[in-house]
Amino acid sequence: MPAKNILVLNGPNLNLLGTREPHIYGSETLSDVESKCKAQASASGASLSFYQTNHEGALVDRIQAARTEGVDAIVINPAAFTHYSIALRDALLAVSIPFVEVHISNIHSREEWRNKSWLSDKAVAVICGLGTFGYKAAVEYCLEHIKEKSKL
Repeated sequence: MPAKNILVLNGPNLNLLGTREPHIYGSETLSDVESKCKAQASASGASLSFYQTNHEGALVDRIQAARTEGVDAIVINPAAFTHYSIALRDALLAVSIPFVEVHISNIHSREEWRNKSWLSDKAVAVICGLGTFGYKAAVEYCLEHIKEKSKL
């Protein structure tokens, strides 16, 4: 059974997408990404919620709320929280909702400190370096595979 309720989470500075370092992150805005993801989910009969915050605790609260909202899968671009937030890791583990980690840039070809993710070893998949297309790939994965994989 495919995922029917997907939550897409975005961490700090992604609200500046489209204007922030476009040579790294491209010119598409987060609003553009949200519209495309919602249309993609809707076309498959699924619902998709989108959330962005610059505050770690707010992101933890949103992950915890997902547990009682019937969320089947989470797509998360933790941004800078990737590299130091054990709180996000613990929240994702606590809710037991399968998640896909997404990064617009290839974090492995950038500064060395960006190579460490506190989430990757618990994610069902990690997508990086595909630009904003990575969101589409993650949502598609959720729509087609994540529920079956979580049963294994």
